[in-house]
Amino acid sequence: MDKYCRPVALSSLLPILCCLSLLRAGGSAASVVTDGAPDGSELWGYVEVRPKAHLFWWYYKSPQRVSTPSKPWPTVLWLQGGPGASGVGIGNFLEVGPLDVDLNPRNSTWLQKADLIFVDNPVGVGYSYAENGSALVTSDWEAAADATALLKALATEVPALREGSPLFLVAESYGGKYAVTLGVSAVRAIRAGELNLTLAGVALGDSFISPEDFALSYAPLLLDVSRLDDNAGDATKGKAGTVKEQIAAGQFAAAWKSWTELLGFIDSKSAGVDTYNFLLDTGMDPVKATSSSWSAASNAQTVKYSTYLRRKEAASGPNTISGIMNGVIKEKLKIIPSNLRWQGISELVYYALVNDIMKPRIDEVS
Repeated sequence: MDKYCRPVALSSLLPILCCLSLLRAGGSAASVVTDGAPDGSELWGYVEVRPKAHLFWWYYKSPQRVSTPSKPWPTVLWLQGGPGASGVGIGNFLEVGPLDVDLNPRNSTWLQKADLIFVDNPVGVGYSYAENGSALVTSDWEAAADATALLKALATEVPALREGSPLFLVAESYGGKYAVTLGVSAVRAIRAGELNLTLAGVALGDSFISPEDFALSYAPLLLDVSRLDDNAGDATKGKAGTVKEQIAAGQFAAAWKSWTELLGFIDSKSAGVDTYNFLLDTGMDPVKATSSSWSAASNAQTVKYSTYLRRKEAASGPNTISGIMNGVIKEKLKIIPSNLRWQGISELVYYALVNDIMKPRIDEVS
């Protein structure tokens, strides 16, 4: 077992190094609180990116780190999707971080190839918080402005970035929209001399940068694998066409409503096919989504995303992601507000962005 990957034990947590600093970010004072392990292998903290808006981040230094002038060791900033899902919790403990949800070493951690930074983005997700509802973002570009303020702080707070480690913005699902807008925003800030770091690239996985293409792809695939019959397939194509027309007309709120109705229709006509894995349906899912954390009006996509996360969690072991994030991890980090309860996906953040969800981000990629 690698030393850096040993399970967290409350009795053996390292003392915390704490510092409180103020720095200039984009012409305004950003409050920055950074804590971490004494050996610098982990750092974490809060950045008040706007008044009453606080983003939480967590940095891991790779023990395999080998850096040369010709091949500098990279740093990956992971951006989770949703919108409203927690990168610090889900991306870290359920996907690519050094430990799994049972706090055992993950053999496939990306830390073997890069330093990692996880962020709960945007404000209101996971450990990040807004002091009132008016501080939540309502667009991808507002989220990008906040994340750029975060980068300005990280360029100072994280030694690897200070020393020129090339930063890659890596995203999955809705996080792709965050990544491309942040990429454009960061490039502008670098060129303006407001951000001092090396932005090496943007990597997008299953990214929701073109909602129209997602909607149009459902019927052909589900017809090919016999999850829809011809009549339902034709109806699905028609409903997807409505989504396309509404996006083209700039009717993004209407397009979101039509899209969620499309997902509900597919669910009813396909025997509950799982849109994250068409080989599964609701009868095969080992962990069913419950209504306890979602209102009765919650749309099909958020429920399915919640189900997807629970299924990943169920496959891991006895711990739950909510249990560790509100228990041992919160105690380790020490700076999380005592009245803040971590959630895997924030319904408030999702609905704050609802008028922006269906806006494509293809131009930003270009």
